Amino acid sequence: MRHILTLAVLLTVAVPGVRSEIYEIDSAHSSVGFRVKHLVGKVSGRFTKFAGTVSYEPGKPETWQAEAKIDANSINTDNEKRDGHLKTPDFFDTAKCPDITFKSTKVVVKDNAAKLHGDLTMHCVTKPIVLDLEIGGAAKDPWGNARAGFSATGTLNRKDFGIVWNKSLDSGGLMLGEEIGISLDIEAGVKPKK
Repeated sequence: MRHILTLAVLLTVAVPGVRSEIYEIDSAHSSVGFRVKHLVGKVSGRFTKFAGTVSYEPGKPETWQAEAKIDANSINTDNEKRDGHLKTPDFFDTAKCPDITFKSTKVVVKDNAAKLHGDLTMHCVTKPIVLDLEIGGAAKDPWGNARAGFSATGTLNRKDFGIVWNKSLDSGGLMLGEEIGISLDIEAGVKPKK
């Protein structure tokens, strides 16, 4: 989770028939990814198990709220040995801290850019973070269900969350970067009322 894009575009035009709703994250159409410097390159990864809700009404950012829970054990960097190490006390310590959670505190919109503020709990440590927010929009799917899309990007310092493991290189410097780029692409829907 390291350096990532900036700039967010905000859709504030209300979609006919879409009002304030609680949307459930559709994990089949969403992704939670990260990126970190490794030696002279970068390594990307993702979490495959997560859930959450978004309260969203087009054009009313003061009412927007988001909450999510990620299963830290679902980390996947396409390398089983590395994923196993990332679950140990050197990194996420998933036996002690199995969940990564986020709860928004506010959304700030200025000059067509939106910032999502919230509290992130990772490695059993809670810190405030700010993400650049892009609204993909809201619409009805072909079956008449309300859907909404969101993307968020940002960076955090893993040391702020007590994840400090590293190795010194013979040539100087460290093997891993401290800054983690975060990239979230979320599609969410409202379940039909029974």
